[in-house]
Amino acid sequence: MSVQLFSRTQNRRNVSLEESEPSEPSEPSEPSVLSRQQYESLLDAAETYREALVVRCCGDVGLRPSELTRLSTDAIDQVQTNPPRYLLRLPAGEDGTRRTAYLPTTVERELRRYARSNGLSSDEPIVSVTPRRLQMLVADVAERASDLFDDPALEGVSTSDLRRYFARTALVEHDVNPRVVKTVGGWQSFEALEPYLSEPTDAEIVDAFATIETGSRSRSPTERGVSDESVVRSLLAASDRCALVRLDPDGYVERWNRSAESVFGYRAGEIVGTHVSAFYDDDAVERGVPERTLSRALEESGYEDSGWRLRRDGSQFRATEVVTPLRDDAREIRGFALLVRDVSTHYERLEALRSARDALDRLYGVAERHRAVTDALLEATGHGEVETATCTELTDGSTYDAAWIDRTALSDHRQEWRTASGLEHDQIDRLLPDEWPDPQSQPSLGSGPTTDEGGATGPASVDSAADDATVTESQSVTVASDVRAAFDGGDGAFEGHVATVPLCYGDTVYGTLSVATERSNAFDEAERAWLETIGSQVGYAIGAIRRRNLLLSDRVVELEFVCRDEGSFFVDATRRLECRFELDSLVPLSESTQLYYVRLEGASPADVFELADAEPGIGDCRLIETYEDAYRIEFVVEGSSPTLTLTEYGVTVCEAVFEDGSAAITAECAANADLRTIVSGLRSAFPDSELVGKREAERAVQTGREFREGLEERLTDRQEAALMAAYSGGYYDWPRESTAEEVADAMGISSPTLHSHLRKGQHELLRTFFDDPSTDE
Repeated sequence: MSVQLFSRTQNRRNVSLEESEPSEPSEPSEPSVLSRQQYESLLDAAETYREALVVRCCGDVGLRPSELTRLSTDAIDQVQTNPPRYLLRLPAGEDGTRRTAYLPTTVERELRRYARSNGLSSDEPIVSVTPRRLQMLVADVAERASDLFDDPALEGVSTSDLRRYFARTALVEHDVNPRVVKTVGGWQSFEALEPYLSEPTDAEIVDAFATIETGSRSRSPTERGVSDESVVRSLLAASDRCALVRLDPDGYVERWNRSAESVFGYRAGEIVGTHVSAFYDDDAVERGVPERTLSRALEESGYEDSGWRLRRDGSQFRATEVVTPLRDDAREIRGFALLVRDVSTHYERLEALRSARDALDRLYGVAERHRAVTDALLEATGHGEVETATCTELTDGSTYDAAWIDRTALSDHRQEWRTASGLEHDQIDRLLPDEWPDPQSQPSLGSGPTTDEGGATGPASVDSAADDATVTESQSVTVASDVRAAFDGGDGAFEGHVATVPLCYGDTVYGTLSVATERSNAFDEAERAWLETIGSQVGYAIGAIRRRNLLLSDRVVELEFVCRDEGSFFVDATRRLECRFELDSLVPLSESTQLYYVRLEGASPADVFELADAEPGIGDCRLIETYEDAYRIEFVVEGSSPTLTLTEYGVTVCEAVFEDGSAAITAECAANADLRTIVSGLRSAFPDSELVGKREAERAVQTGREFREGLEERLTDRQEAALMAAYSGGYYDWPRESTAEEVADAMGISSPTLHSHLRKGQHELLRTFFDDPSTDE
C-alpha cells in the first residue's frame, strides 16, 4: 500500500498517529475494532517471519511502531519462573519516558527465535527500520489479507487498529483491570480506553451490586456456594469411567450414584445392600480378596489396589480402586469410601505396548545372535569350526535354548556328523517328530534342483513326546510347534518349538541347522527370514573355506570321477548323438550359471543345438569356430551340472571328457578335504556317479619371475615392445592418456601394425595365465 493510501485511510478514520506521537486524543471517536477472525487473517497473510512478528507485537503486545524499532532482547525481563512469565522494559524514547508492557510467552519465544536466526546480539534492535517503514509493512499485509480472504474491511488496517484490537481483547474478552491495560499499552488516560468498553446492561448492574444488598464482602468461590462436594460431583459427572461408592462398616453398599451406575451397570435399587464382593470374580472371592482389601484399608488408613472387576452383565474390566475408611469425630469407623476407575483402555494400550516391546526385544535378540554368528564365521578357519561357532553363538543368550547342525550321507541315510550346543545328542533326538521332513524335499535357495551334501537329510526320527508336534513349512524353514520332550528320566523337560533351515551355497546343501526355543511367540515371518539368512551365510562360509583351503594348500588330491547319469545334458547328448565333447575351459558366471567352451566331434552343431533347445538347463549356445573335423562351441549352462556341484564343494575341475554316455572328470581338491562329503554331494545330484581314482600330488609353485620368464619366451621382441609402449604410454588407462595412433607414431609403425602386435601379445599373455592353473603372480 502506498504512503498516500496509508494517509487517506488514517484521515478517513479521523485518528491520530499515536505511533509517532505519545499523546492521546482528548475526545476519541468510537472506532471499529478487528475481530479475532480478521486478526488471524492478517497473520495468515504475512509472507515472512518478520511480518508476522511485527503484527503480533502490535496486536498481542500493544507496541507502537516507534517502540518496536527500539526493541531488543535485552528488554525482555523474566519476572516469574514457574510458569515462566515475561515483561518488556521498553527503553526511553525521544520524550525520555519509559514504560513496561506485558509479553506473552508465545511472542517471547518468537522474538528470541527471530534474533537467533538472524544472528542478532542482545542489544541490537529486533527490527532495524524506521517507524514509517513498519507502518507501510502492516499496510502491505492488510492489503494482501483483503485480497486473499475477500474482506474489504482489512484493506485499511493500520498499526493503530492493531493496538485497538489489543486493548479491546484485554478489556472485554479477558476482563483485565483497565488500569493494567492503560499501563502496559502506554495510554496516558482512561479516556483513550473508554471506546472499547460497552455500556453495562441492567442485569450487569444488578449483579455488580448484588453483594452490597446482602451486606457481605467479596467471597471466594467456595463461600459463594461451590463446595468440595459439588466439585467432586462435577468431576464424576465429567467421566463415565469413575465411580464413587459408599460402603457400610461391613462392606455392604450403602450409597450409590449415577457415576457408579455408568461403571458397573447396576441401578441403585439393584445394588444397595449388596456386599462389595459382587464386584469381584469367583476366584477373587474364594481367595478372600474383598475382605482383605477392607482390612488393609483399616490398617493403613487407606489402601490402593488394581485388578479385574465385574459389571452387572458379567463382563470384566480392568480397574484401579482406592478404599478409604470413614470415621466420625470419635474415630469410630462409619464405613468406607470406594473410588473405582475403569482403566481398561489404558490397560489395553499398556498391554499393546508391552507386546510391542517384547516383539522388539525378540527381534533384537535374534538380530544380536545373527550378528554374533556373522562375526564368528569371519574368524572360522575350518568346516567343523564353522559349525561349532554357529551353534555356540546361537545359544549364547536367551533367544535359543539349543542349536545343532546335522551332516548325513545320502547312500543309506545314516547320520555321519552332528554339532550341537545346549542339549546332548540323545536329547536332541527326542525333540524331533516322526513327520519331520527330509531336507532334500525342501526348496533350494538357489536356482535349479535342490542338492544335498552327502545328502543332508532330515534328522532321524525316534519315539519321543515330540511325535504330536505340528510341523509346518515356510519357504526353506521348517517349524515344529508344540514340541514336548522329557529328559533324564523325567527330571528335565522341553516345551516349545523347533525350526530347521538348510545350509545352502548355490544348489548345494551342506547340512541342516536346527534351533529350539521355549519362547511362545517364536519363529514368526521375520525370525524365519533371519534363519534363512543365517543358513545362507553358513553355507557360503563353508564353501569359501573349502575353496580357500584348496588355493592355499601345498598338496592337492587329484580326483577322477565317472558320471553316467542322464541328468547331465552332455552325458545324455553323447548317448543320443554318439558324439564326443571335450571341455576346453569353464568360466563361472554366478552361483548357478557357468560358461562351457567345448570341442565337439562326431556330430553337427545343428543336432546339438536342437537338443539344447529342449533342455531347460542350457540357457544359450553358439558356434565359435569350425575346424577340419571338429567344432568349438560355447554353452551357457544354467542350474545343476556335475562340474558346478563339484565346484560348490571346493573342487577345481581340470578336465572333462563326455563320450559314449559317460563323463570322465578330472579335478583337484585340498589334501584335507572330506572326500566322502564331496562324493556324497555329487551323488546326491547325479546318483549314477562314482569316484574311480585319487592320488596326492605336490602343487607346483611358480614365482612371479618364473612366470615372466616363461611369458618372454612366448612373446616376440616387437610384441613385447608394443605391450610395454602401450602400457607405459597410458593406452590402457581410463581415460586413455595416449591413443593407438600416438603410440604407433612413437614406435615408428602404423596403427594397424600396432594393433596386430597388441592382440597377439595379449593372447599369449592370457594363454600363459589361464593354461597353467598353478601360476601365481
